[in-house]
Amino acid sequence: MAGSLADFDLAAHGARLREDGFTVIEDFLDAEAVAAARAALAPHLGSHRGRNSFEGLTTERVYTLVARGRVFEQLTEEARLMALLDRFLLPGYLLTASQAICIYPGEAAQEVHFDDGFYRQPRPRPAISLSLIGAIDAFTETNGATEVIPGSHAWSSAEVAALTPERAKALLRPVVMPAGAALVFQGTLMHRGGANRSDAPRLAYTNQYCEPWARTQENFYLGVPREMAAAMSPRLQTLLGYEIWPPFMGQVTASHPRKALEPGWVAPVARTDLRPIP
Repeated sequence: MAGSLADFDLAAHGARLREDGFTVIEDFLDAEAVAAARAALAPHLGSHRGRNSFEGLTTERVYTLVARGRVFEQLTEEARLMALLDRFLLPGYLLTASQAICIYPGEAAQEVHFDDGFYRQPRPRPAISLSLIGAIDAFTETNGATEVIPGSHAWSSAEVAALTPERAKALLRPVVMPAGAALVFQGTLMHRGGANRSDAPRLAYTNQYCEPWARTQENFYLGVPREMAAAMSPRLQTLLGYEIWPPFMGQVTASHPRKALEPGWVAPVARTDLRPIP
């Protein structure tokens, strides 16, 4: 990783997130981390494209990225990011989505949306999730850089519904940033993936984090093998859901879910000694 928490201007990034709805951490990944992320993704790329215009018909996505390499485990629980999220989400917040996104030449711009729109509480409201998009390739105005509408995180539901394509085009701003930088934004911010009008793909990854009481987009209990989760750090296990949201949300047959990661653990309903006698 590149920067340290000691040198990180947490207050300034937090203020930009509150005022504009987004901030950019310029040195989120150093050159070594960028190379490691690219190498870890290489075996998974080149096999398919998206299934619809939102995923991107000329875009490739690799899901459950947190389990695709040690570098992605480290990036998911990166100290500066965790300190920033601590200011916006309740303790015990969860990883809700983790994926790589490769936008190939010829891809059209994505529809404008906000990431926590599937939580149907009326706006304006606090964000229920926050997102990070990390640049493995530099983001330019022509290669599919994420485009944002500054300040739109504070819009009401009526303002979101009234957004026309013409007004969106006038308000959207591309987030141009170098490889290794990361865009962090509130789940209520209006944004989209830009069109790739260049002659090269644009590779990035994204992690999204949500309140501990919210349902996650990805089911990491099934997506990440139990033996792999057991070898991860306690913080990462919490992000994957192996924690209790007080007083008992997330319990496993009245036990702490982290017990399910212990060697030899068997689900109580599968234990023959606990089955009732016919």
